[in-house]
Amino acid sequence: MTFDASETTFQDPDTDPHANDAAPYGGGDPYADYREAGDLPFTELVDLADRRLGAGVIAANDEFFAERENLLIRERAVFDPEHFGHKGKIMDGWETRRRRGADAATPFPAPGDHDWAIVRLGAPGIVRGLIVDTAHFRGNYPQRVSVQATSVEGAPSPEQLLADDVKWEEILPPTPVRGHAANAFEITGGRRYTHLRLCQHPDGGIARLRVHGEIVPDPAWLAALGTIDLISVLNGGTYEDASDRFYSSPTQIILPGTSRKMDDGWENRRRRVRDTNDWVRFRLPAQGAVRAIEIDTAYLKGNSAGWIALQGRNGDTGEWFEIVPRTRLQPDTLHRFVLRAQAVVTHVRLDAFPDGGVARMRLHGTLTESGAAELTRRFEESGA
Repeated sequence: MTFDASETTFQDPDTDPHANDAAPYGGGDPYADYREAGDLPFTELVDLADRRLGAGVIAANDEFFAERENLLIRERAVFDPEHFGHKGKIMDGWETRRRRGADAATPFPAPGDHDWAIVRLGAPGIVRGLIVDTAHFRGNYPQRVSVQATSVEGAPSPEQLLADDVKWEEILPPTPVRGHAANAFEITGGRRYTHLRLCQHPDGGIARLRVHGEIVPDPAWLAALGTIDLISVLNGGTYEDASDRFYSSPTQIILPGTSRKMDDGWENRRRRVRDTNDWVRFRLPAQGAVRAIEIDTAYLKGNSAGWIALQGRNGDTGEWFEIVPRTRLQPDTLHRFVLRAQAVVTHVRLDAFPDGGVARMRLHGTLTESGAAELTRRFEESGA
């Protein structure tokens, strides 16, 4: 099931093929007439197609004008009206050549003709929403897009994914999109996928793809690892809520790897109300026993949190208890805390006093016996 998340409904291209076009670029700010997706609940979920998680566009049937890899660039698409190459206008996205019919009598492509690109998700998970962004593709965007999904474990090649024995499930049927717009679609269902196939009908260009959802890790893999980061998005950790998301998403605190620059963590605005503080709450993939903690303020120098405290609770209605007392932080520094006794939790809350940024947080430990059983149940129910 899908829906148009914008205020303007899609027009049927069969009725008016140009109804969803954007006006030609008129100079000035290239985003001045861009059609935003709006405030969508699913965009708070992690992007399963984030390159920082290991996602990639591994194949496409055509990328004549612009490369498929551009689909997963984190930054907004850029537009330079004077930038041309040997093949034509250079666009920041994935753009295919114009499809043609079989002969002069049938110059238009057949109804079923389409272009496709295969995306390997950075972490297998349940897709809850898609953003198909056609920024700067004003008259050369596809009339419709569709998305199929499959679950193939390991590291399959494009040839293996395209084999006849691989079952692809359509999670977004061919649906009209608008040019120079963030086209948003909610996806229902609870299956766990590893790869998507983005199709444009019959051809055209797409600037960016975002695949928001919930990571469902393989419990057998986590068990083999032993001690893991219980809050990492790759292991199923989830950001739930925060006091402030002004500069960046708190989800970045639990991304893999180290921060690369100041905006690659969580930074809030300057707090002006005394006796208050900023905070962010996370949910572990299942009940876990935390033994050691890392709090990193990398690249946050004049704007790192002054002090932090960490609380935990066991269960949705459990009482909050102290894990790390209020502690002074240093800017641009990795801080490590070894707990005297393990903390058994399902949720944690990180408080920053009075405000400021945190780049990364790690909760090192293991799933409890009941936590491992719960994660196994979810894994099996998702059809993996």
